[in-house]
Amino acid sequence: MDKIKAHLENIAFSHSVFALPFAYMGASLAAEGLPGGRDLLWITLAMIGARSAALALNNFIDLKYDRIHPRFQQRPMVTGAVKVWEAIVLIAVSLAVFIVAAANLHPVCLKLTPVAIIPLAVYPYMKRFSWTCHLILGLALSIAPIGAWMAIRGELTLPIVFLGLAVGIWIAAFDVIYGCQDIAFDQQHGLNSMPVRFGVAGALKLAKLMHGVSIASFVLVGLLFQLNLFYYTGVLLAGVVLIYQHLIISPQDLTRVTQGYFMRNGLVGILVCLFTLVSLLF
Repeated sequence: MDKIKAHLENIAFSHSVFALPFAYMGASLAAEGLPGGRDLLWITLAMIGARSAALALNNFIDLKYDRIHPRFQQRPMVTGAVKVWEAIVLIAVSLAVFIVAAANLHPVCLKLTPVAIIPLAVYPYMKRFSWTCHLILGLALSIAPIGAWMAIRGELTLPIVFLGLAVGIWIAAFDVIYGCQDIAFDQQHGLNSMPVRFGVAGALKLAKLMHGVSIASFVLVGLLFQLNLFYYTGVLLAGVVLIYQHLIISPQDLTRVTQGYFMRNGLVGILVCLFTLVSLLF
């Protein structure tokens, strides 16, 4: 049980609330209601496989930095609770689960698996090269609703692209906030981020702007899909959560950027997904 717990911590399994609700949202929009049980099962397995592989790969690639980062000393791969070879096996198994799941959805999904995997593999290296690393993370997360939509419809449409944009910018902005804590470490070790490039104050302003664009994109999604008032209620509540998240931090005080702060941001996906489903059903 300790080993299982260590692996779940290594892939931050509880953080599935960031991507999974948007995958379900994409599937619900594609089905114009509740997706079929078979589709829902394979979409869930595809998400779990892709996300587990991505987090394990990220921790594996960044291990040399995590070992000397003061905030990451309790990470399972740093403490040795998860061995390097175990992480590699988990990555391989997770990718296999993702590919098998994709093969059981719309035929186009299997053909497009490299499109989903490439951003996941590239992101861990991006901080070594560019301050746009947060945007690559956003791109990786944007695939959740788009992929789930295509798993059912098998086609790419403008409305679902805007949903992917809304999700990608939302998570990228939050990653900018999270990265503000690491500016000193990143500068010392030659790593790149928006806080390093623009300073903490500038990065937080960009994060606010990006979250504004994200909410505007969610509104546009509602218009394009002709969703009713229930959906916009969910977007409004999500906007309130984001405003609160920005109000409790400042360039001078990032002490509230904790695990609780991190998980609270997951309410955005849950709220928008739930109210989308209500809108489709009623």
